Amino acid sequence: MTIEPMPVPLEPSPAAAAAVFELHGVRYLYGGRQTALDGIDLRIERGERVALLGANGSGKSTLLKLLDGIIAPSDGTMRALGRDVAAVADGLDSFRFHREVGLVFQDPDVQLFSATVFDDVAFGPLQLGLAQDEVRACCDEALRQMDIAHLSNRAPFELSGGEKKRAAIASVLSLRPDVLLLDEPTASLDPRTKWVLVNLIRQLGEGGKTLVTATHELEIVPLIAERVVVLGENRRVLADGRPAEILADRDLLIRANLIHEHLHEHGGTSHSHDHDLEHHEAE
Repeated sequence: MTIEPMPVPLEPSPAAAAAVFELHGVRYLYGGRQTALDGIDLRIERGERVALLGANGSGKSTLLKLLDGIIAPSDGTMRALGRDVAAVADGLDSFRFHREVGLVFQDPDVQLFSATVFDDVAFGPLQLGLAQDEVRACCDEALRQMDIAHLSNRAPFELSGGEKKRAAIASVLSLRPDVLLLDEPTASLDPRTKWVLVNLIRQLGEGGKTLVTATHELEIVPLIAERVVVLGENRRVLADGRPAEILADRDLLIRANLIHEHLHEHGGTSHSHDHDLEHHEAE
């Protein structure tokens, strides 16, 4: 089967310069019944590094899919890079949009399907119809950014979990998107691998990309974000602020189910300790 190259997209519209994402009263229902998001108001400016904090089931992944144009709001209005997301979800102007906005899924196996890492990273640029030397340049840059050039000839199934995560990010970076959406990028990684990946994500943000990272791991937030949006278990925005003020608000984190209290008794007296979800899962 021959895949015809897609046309090279036009430059972003001037309307996109004002804000990357604008959401007003956005709701999303799975199957037309189950509420996944319920009245989201959110504006993200170009170049911002935003962490989406929330417990499992709060709607973080659904919100990223909306931002990527995979799905459209059930109610409310949303624009991304000056475009109506409903139109993108319906397939209009889809290729151009996904050249500019890239989503890295939580499960890297969703994005790694080729015989080698290089083939996966090259897949997007090849669809642009770029010359071979341009494809190579895009791939080399993406592999270098994720520090996995030495893995380019390896099969994805031969990689560790952390290597797969980096390869999946590289497969999106090869299209050189202005906006990168990351869904739980450090989930299920050992501590050393997690902090290597956190440092790479931090470097991408410092390089000027707009980053939106969904996570419930509080300790990585100050390194990858300058702004935190907290989603509550009611699937609405519970708080929006700087990392220091959000992470210092113990009551807020408890309400969002990002930390909880353990009550202990010692010698007839009781006291409590805060635990975040990551530590709890390891217990």
